[in-house]
Amino acid sequence: MQRLLLSLLILLCLPGPAQAERITDDVGTTFNFTTPFTRIISLYPAHTENLFGLGLRDEIIGVSASEDFPSSALSKPVFSARDGVEKFLAAKPDLILIRPMHHRGYLPLWKALGKHGIQVLAMQPSNIAEMYAYWHTLGRLTGTEPAAANMISRFEDGLEKARTRLERIPRNERPGVFFESIHKKFATFAPGSMPIFVMETAGGRNVASDAKPRHETNIANYGLERILSKAARIDVYLAQYGTMNQVEVSSIMNGPAASRIKAVRDRTVFLVDEHLVSRPTMRLLQGIETVHRLLHPGGIQ
Repeated sequence: MQRLLLSLLILLCLPGPAQAERITDDVGTTFNFTTPFTRIISLYPAHTENLFGLGLRDEIIGVSASEDFPSSALSKPVFSARDGVEKFLAAKPDLILIRPMHHRGYLPLWKALGKHGIQVLAMQPSNIAEMYAYWHTLGRLTGTEPAAANMISRFEDGLEKARTRLERIPRNERPGVFFESIHKKFATFAPGSMPIFVMETAGGRNVASDAKPRHETNIANYGLERILSKAARIDVYLAQYGTMNQVEVSSIMNGPAASRIKAVRDRTVFLVDEHLVSRPTMRLLQGIETVHRLLHPGGIQ
């Protein structure tokens, strides 16, 4: 009898089966998992930056060729969606993180890897609320939920400071801003996108608030004619620069009919690193500070 009671006690003390977690990504793929992923290939620099921000190092076994931050990411093996199945299989990942555009463009590759038991997850948040959910999802996938919660808390603290400063700027002192996304297409960003959020939180007014996004992205074609129709209201002309928009201030200043744009005449045309305004990472706070200094050089702190 005593042995039976002891056996029951041991069974009660043993950990039960791991609780299954369910994840649905941005392309509708739903899957369950019971243990954190520990061999991760990230094919989007924002994923990589956030994984490092959660304290992961050895778990990241591969990154994209577009990495720039943190510096420790640059020493990781490089992978591309153009690589064959064999290269991925040789690395033995258990999770590959991509963007929805990668999913659409290389679907046969992901299906082939899925048949080998490798989970592929496509995520790219388009606004701040989605970014918080995305960080939380990364925490669940990697067993770093406390670090993800801390990341959200730190971002909220920084955002609260920026919003408090914004409240001290009267609306009539917030400059009208055209925020360029792709110069050769005279494109801007869709209202509610992260770059526009950064600019408005920094103390600007979006003169292209009527822009419509294209192909479910944050890019909005605007056109020179519409830009010129609002030329007198563009106090500051911002342009993201980087891989997506390899532009120079001189290209904007000397563009077609550019002299009609108030910001060109006032020489208030500035470039902003795309990594600080377009990626769903903690560096959006740095982007807000950078843009604020450009819009309010007199300094409302």
